[in-house]
Amino acid sequence: MNPISETVIDHYLKLAGLADEYGAIDLALDLLDRGVPAEDVLLDLVAPAQARVGELWAADEWSVAREHAATAVSDRVVAAVAAHARPRPTRERIIVACADGEYHALPARLLTEVLRLRGWQVDFLGASVPDAHLITYLHQTDPEAVAISCTLPTRLPRAHATLTACRSVGVPVLAGGRGFGPGGHRARLLGADAWASSARLAADRLDRGLPPFPPQPAALEHLADGEYTYLAGRRGDLVARVTRTLSAAYPPMASYDARQMETTAEDLAHYADFLAAALYVDDGALFTDFVTWTAGVLRARGVPDGAVPAALDVFAGELRDFPRARRFLAAAAAALTGPS
Repeated sequence: MNPISETVIDHYLKLAGLADEYGAIDLALDLLDRGVPAEDVLLDLVAPAQARVGELWAADEWSVAREHAATAVSDRVVAAVAAHARPRPTRERIIVACADGEYHALPARLLTEVLRLRGWQVDFLGASVPDAHLITYLHQTDPEAVAISCTLPTRLPRAHATLTACRSVGVPVLAGGRGFGPGGHRARLLGADAWASSARLAADRLDRGLPPFPPQPAALEHLADGEYTYLAGRRGDLVARVTRTLSAAYPPMASYDARQMETTAEDLAHYADFLAAALYVDDGALFTDFVTWTAGVLRARGVPDGAVPAALDVFAGELRDFPRARRFLAAAAAALTGPS
């Protein structure tokens, strides 16, 4: 029987939610003392608990502050487990980093510690590593491979630059994180040498060696239509116009206070960012997934169901001369009327 049961995960989550750092560390170290492998503690306790943290925030059961506190606890638990295990490197060097602009560092940190447990010498560079600094570091250290994490799809254009830069200096790249999409199709499109859907599978892939994707990624010919370039370059103007138009077209906004208007503008900026990312990789599902997830988050916070379709309609009006963008907006709107 696996000692890391749902009950144990629930207990850990409760401790993390109370910001009880020492209690969570004691729970993890007790599992180690009972013979549970450190890799299992990291990936079968901390990782699933952290996934639930995100779900609790999305359901409006936890505040942003509580989510941040729980994430900080998990980061400390990972450090405590690593310090307890203290593996000695017996294999080549691997670099682990988050793509430029990606600040969700815990998944990459989990991968780092799993690789160290398996004997790799790992340099963890943390969140949002600028490409120029990463390439300099690769020249200085000559690693076997570099693992790049991208959690948010909006960071894919920067991740593409990172992957291209790494390949240009001859270092193979393993891509990971939800941003690269299910099945890793966005990782292949952007030129990663390999992709893995989890830290355990990423470590397995590195253990076997990186089986390469096609050596030269396909050119992103769809970018020739200029839709991504326009949306990325005129983001601020577009969001301002959409906000003004939506204020007139969506009656509930007439009663919004200053804070609600600010939050609405932030939400509209996210729509623009995710639509731009979808245009960059020519993947409408990226935008649809974000829209349906956002609709659920807003519903949990009491926002009327009509708010999201109204916003999509205004975006479509502002982007009337952009057929790919309108197609993605229409698909997302259709998904909102389908089965939940």
